[in-house]
Amino acid sequence: MITIRDLHKRFGDLEVLKGIDTTVGKGEVVCLIGASGSGKSTLLRCVNGLETYEGGEITFAGEKVDARSPAIRALRTRVTMVFQRFNLFPHRTALENVTEGPIHVKREPVAAARDHGMALLERMGLAAKAGAYPDQLSGGQQQRVAIARALAMRPEAILFDEPTSALDPELVGEVLGAMRSLADDGMTMLVVTHEMGFAREVADRVLFMHDGRILEEGTPEAVLGNPRESRTRDFLSRIL
Repeated sequence: MITIRDLHKRFGDLEVLKGIDTTVGKGEVVCLIGASGSGKSTLLRCVNGLETYEGGEITFAGEKVDARSPAIRALRTRVTMVFQRFNLFPHRTALENVTEGPIHVKREPVAAARDHGMALLERMGLAAKAGAYPDQLSGGQQQRVAIARALAMRPEAILFDEPTSALDPELVGEVLGAMRSLADDGMTMLVVTHEMGFAREVADRVLFMHDGRILEEGTPEAVLGNPRESRTRDFLSRIL
């Protein structure tokens, strides 16, 4: 579903991505791990067309991802993104945040969008919070609203950029639980995470990034349990 070939990205003189090659198949869960600054979040932003790139190519379901293309807005309804910071509209209720995209981007009828939005909030365990504003919700609740918002676009894939990094430890489990449910349903997911337990349990493949490159990839058992690269072992020794 997602194909990345020889991807290069620069910010001025700094080369952040140095020839990334990988794929994500339909229904596959791929976790990106690595130290801060290794290029993980930039890679996700390129896949979603939030960043341009200088070399290589990204395709989604055969269609080229190009941030400068008029087609990028439609593509972002097919591959949505959940960010570290929840990015909810503070003046909108939970339900209004979830229905904003379907109503104003996809032009869905309001009643249908609200019904679907309520079903998604119920799935996230937040039906009772539909009328609450973001500042009335915990961090974990806000992130689950953000996941419901991503699902409201009926995407074919979801990108997660460290979705638990801004949460207090006791709130992490509820967000990871929601993501496990999506994986069980066959959602295609590319996930930047420091939650090694989640990667071990849910991922089909784990990619370890270092200095703008994919240094190692394989099954969770191989990469997390028996890494072949010394840099991978050093990284895991600090976080496990």
